[in-house]
Amino acid sequence: MGRKQDLTAALEHRQPEGCVPIWEIEFQAWDAASGRHVVLGHEFEALSVGGREKAMYANAEIMLAVSRDMCFAALSSPNGYWNQAPGQLAYYCMPGDTRFRQLEVLRELCPDDLMLISTTGGVIGADYSMDFCCRLVDDPESIDLLAQDRIRHAIEAAKRFRDCGAKAAISPSDIADNSGPFFNPEQMKRWILPYLSEWSDAIREMGMYSILHSDGDLTQYMDAIASTGIDAIQAIDPVAGMDMRATMDVVGSRLCLCGNIDCGLLLIGTPEAVYEATRNLVNTCKDGGNLVLGASNAVQPEVPIENYRAMIAAWKECGRYENTEAGTVKPAAGDAQQRA
Repeated sequence: MGRKQDLTAALEHRQPEGCVPIWEIEFQAWDAASGRHVVLGHEFEALSVGGREKAMYANAEIMLAVSRDMCFAALSSPNGYWNQAPGQLAYYCMPGDTRFRQLEVLRELCPDDLMLISTTGGVIGADYSMDFCCRLVDDPESIDLLAQDRIRHAIEAAKRFRDCGAKAAISPSDIADNSGPFFNPEQMKRWILPYLSEWSDAIREMGMYSILHSDGDLTQYMDAIASTGIDAIQAIDPVAGMDMRATMDVVGSRLCLCGNIDCGLLLIGTPEAVYEATRNLVNTCKDGGNLVLGASNAVQPEVPIENYRAMIAAWKECGRYENTEAGTVKPAAGDAQQRA
C-alpha cells in the first residue's frame, strides 16, 4: 500500500494497511524545506505569460520534491486571492484562474502516490462584522440567499478543480473560535448542517472526498457535523481546547479527523517538544484509522524546518500500523448513525 492509498482508507473511515497518512491544509514552508523559492501572489502576478508558465513548473517541482521528502500523502494546491488580514494578501495564493493551471501542472508531474487537494469553498463561515451579525437576526432570508450562493459557486469550482486533477475538496469555513461556536443551534440547522450535506453529496457524486476546515471549539457540534456525510474535518483545534482522542470517541467511524499538532508549538517550540507531542498524538489516536496527521492549521513560512522534521521523525517511529488489524475501525459513540 502507498501513501495515497493510506489516505484514501482514512478518508473512507477504514484503517490503512501502511501508515497514518500525512497531509497539511497548507504547507507554506516550501523555501525553507527545499532551499529554493516558490513564486506566488503578487510576485507571480508581475511575471510575463511565459514567465508565469515557467514559474508554475518550477513551483510544482519544488512542491512535489518537498512532499516526497516529508512523506506527504496529499498536497494542497494554492488558493485564489484572499486577505489574511486587512490589506495583507495571504501567502499561499495565486491570481485568477492561474490556480487551476498550477493544479494542471502539478497533475502532469505528480507521482501516483500523491493525492491533490484543492480549496473549493462551501458553507458560509463566521463573520464578525456588524452588518453580518445584524442580518443573522434582522434579515435571515438574506443569509439563506448567501448560503445558497456559496454552495452553488463551491460546486462549480469543485467541478473545475476535479477536471484539473483534484481528488478532494476543502470548504474553509470557520464556524467557531476559541470561545466556542459562532452560530447557535438553530442557525446551524438552518445555514450550516444542511448545506454541508448538500456540498458533500455533490462532491461525492464527482468522485471526490469532502473536507471541512474550521478553527475553534466545535465540541458542541461534532456529532451533528459527523452526521452530515462529509468525509473529514481538519483542525481539531488544540488552541481552542479540542482533544483528538475525545473527538474520535464522539464521531466514531463516521468522520476522518485531520491535524491537531499545535501550530504554535511548531512555530516557537523545540524539536524535542514537537517530537513528543506528535508521538503522543499518533500513539493515542491511530488505532482503527480515521486519523490524518498534520498541523492544526497552515504550516507558516516562519516555522523552523527542524521543528517540522521532528514531527516527521516521530511519525516514522510510530506511524506504521503494525500491531492492529487493517481495514477495520474502532467502534465509538454515534456509530449507529454512520453514513451508509
